[in-house]
Amino acid sequence: MEEKQIHDDLASIRSLMERSSKFISLSGLSGVLAGVYALIGVCIIYFKLSGANTAYSVIPGWHTIIYYLPSSTIWIAIGVLIASVVTCVVLSTYKAKRKGQQVWGPASKALLFNISVPLLAGGLFIIILLGRGIFEFVIPSSLIFYGLALVSASNYTFGVVKYLGILQIALGLIAALLPGYGLLLWALGFGVLHIVYGSIMYFKYGG
Repeated sequence: MEEKQIHDDLASIRSLMERSSKFISLSGLSGVLAGVYALIGVCIIYFKLSGANTAYSVIPGWHTIIYYLPSSTIWIAIGVLIASVVTCVVLSTYKAKRKGQQVWGPASKALLFNISVPLLAGGLFIIILLGRGIFEFVIPSSLIFYGLALVSASNYTFGVVKYLGILQIALGLIAALLPGYGLLLWALGFGVLHIVYGSIMYFKYGG
């Protein structure tokens, strides 16, 4: 009985330390929805590219090498990003309030800082690539920098985020080696993996 009490006390202390050092109200449902947004965006971009004179190889199997990127595709990607961020903020805030966790505390600030630095660096790098017309490395760069951001932020939220980040980096490197399949790998990374990871978080941690 005494041993069980000690175990319970240690579990309570561990839980309290985790709540104070990690933002554990990250919404799994927002990850699923972000994946859905990404897949919808990829489908729209694919049909735009295949329906215009923007690629010199569009064959069954999603093999597309891009030599010109219409501005509309960039706006679609930005729209997917904004929708994903807004959904994450709204659902995570709701989950935090429901769990009684501080929404804007040390843990969430650390999470935001660690995810923002690689994302901002990646965003600026992609703008440079677009400005120089190096379109084939836009998708690999977005996957790699996003993966680095997730790995960087994983110390301040659920551990599964780190593995999602590693997979994103791996897909980005593969996309750099196989630029003709960049759009497919982007769909796999930002779409399918987000849905899988979001589902795991939703059923394991709730919300």
